[in-house]
Amino acid sequence: MNYASKIKGYSLAALAAAAYGTNPAFAVPLYEHGMNAVSVLLFRYLLGIPILAIIMAVRGKSFALKKEEIVPTMILGVLMALSSLTLFESYNYMNSGVASTLLFVYPVMVAVMMIMFFHEKFSISTVICLVVMGAGLMLLMKPQGDATLSFFGCLLVMLSALTYALYIVMVNVSNSVKNIPTTKLLFYVLAWGSLVYIGMISCGSELTMPSENWGWLNLLALAVIPTVISLGCTTRAIQLIGSTPTAILGALEPVSAVVLSVWVLGQPITVQDIIGGLLIVVATTIVICSGLVDKVILRMRKMFPKGRHK
Repeated sequence: MNYASKIKGYSLAALAAAAYGTNPAFAVPLYEHGMNAVSVLLFRYLLGIPILAIIMAVRGKSFALKKEEIVPTMILGVLMALSSLTLFESYNYMNSGVASTLLFVYPVMVAVMMIMFFHEKFSISTVICLVVMGAGLMLLMKPQGDATLSFFGCLLVMLSALTYALYIVMVNVSNSVKNIPTTKLLFYVLAWGSLVYIGMISCGSELTMPSENWGWLNLLALAVIPTVISLGCTTRAIQLIGSTPTAILGALEPVSAVVLSVWVLGQPITVQDIIGGLLIVVATTIVICSGLVDKVILRMRKMFPKGRHK
C-alpha cells in the first residue's frame, strides 16, 4: 500500500468518526417529540437509499448484484440494522453521550476477532493504542449530574458494538464484499437493513411520524451525515487501511462530540475531558505511526534483552 492511500484511509476513517458522532444530536429530539427508534431508523435508511441511488446513477454504476454477493450483503444489512437499533434504543435508558462513548469498545472487539480468527499480526503498538484509547474513553464517559449507568442500556450498547465489529470485520475479510464498489455496497446494506425495520413494524412495532416539519429535516440529516457520509467513509477506509486501524480511529468520535458541545452548545469543558481527548488523540496517532512505533519498540527490546541483568 502506498503512502497516499494510507493518508486517504486515515482521513476517511477520521471523517467517518466525526460524522457518526452526530447521531444523538438528530435522533434524541425526535424521541422527545414522540417518535420511536424503529421508525427513526426506518426513515433514516429509506431516505438514504435514494441518495445513494442518485450517486450511483450519476457515476454510471450498475445496480446488479452477482449471485455470490447477495447473501453477504444481506448479512451486512442485518448486522448494520441491529447495530443501529440497539444503539438508538440505548438512548432511551441512558445519556446519549455516554452511550455513544461506550460504543467505542468495538475497536477492541475488532482487534481481538482479527487476531484470533484471521491471524492478523499481533503488534505491541496495537496493544498500547487500545490501552491508551480505553483510558481516554473512560475519562470522557461520565454520567451527567446524579445520573447512573443503566445495566440494560449498557447491554444494548455492547450488542451494538458487537454487531458493528462483526460488520467491520466482514467488510474486511469477505472476498465477495471486497469487489463491490463502496456506494453500491452501502446501497444494499441500507436496502436489506430497512427490511429488518419493516418486518418489525409488520410484527406489531408502532410506526410513528415526525410531529413537526423540522423532524423531517432531522431524519434527512440522519440519512446524510451519520449514514451515507459516515458509513461510506468507513467502508472505503476499511478497504484502504484495514479493519483494526479504521475501528481505532473511530474513537475520535467522542472527541469531536466534546469539541462540538463546547463550540456550538457552549457547554463547559473539564480537565477530565481535555485529558481524555488528548489520550484518544495519542492513541490514534500511535495507529497512524504504528510502523515507526513497532520499530522503536523492537530496537528497545534488542537494547535491553531478557536476562541481560544476570
